[in-house]
Amino acid sequence: MDKQKSIELLRNCVGDELQAIHQYMYWHFHLDDQGFIPLAQLFRRTAIDEMLHLEMIAERILFLKGDVDMVPSGPIKQIQDPEEILRMAMELEMAAVEAYNKSAGECAANADSASKQMFEQLVGDEEGHFDVFEKQLDNVKRFGPSYLALQSFNAALGQAGGGTEGA
Repeated sequence: MDKQKSIELLRNCVGDELQAIHQYMYWHFHLDDQGFIPLAQLFRRTAIDEMLHLEMIAERILFLKGDVDMVPSGPIKQIQDPEEILRMAMELEMAAVEAYNKSAGECAANADSASKQMFEQLVGDEEGHFDVFEKQLDNVKRFGPSYLALQSFNAALGQAGGGTEGA
């Protein structure tokens, strides 16, 4: 196994995961500010998932005796329209799926089974994120922009209800 090849693949993913974390938190803040609380929380939870991915990747790099370069792969896209945010999030997730599939194949060819398995796990996670974003976008298209407002209204009613959930 060529450890340096695996470290290089993993380092590329660090930048992509950092980019996703920054982007999703930016969208979380703006969606929350617009009152789209459930969608904002979805992006917050997804950013936390990406942080866990970053931690897993960093641990693998360190195990292979490499160093973790904590530099995002690109700038934040300052998009604030919910539909456009969902479309962009789907693009980011699909790009991650493609990159992680390619990296899994390269690790397999490099006889690094542990990194290959990690990349395969990441593919599944990113496909799950894509699926959730796609369903939200489909709902916005099906029910119109009021879909997000109604979700937020219902969430606000649940919070103002004094904890009646589960009663």
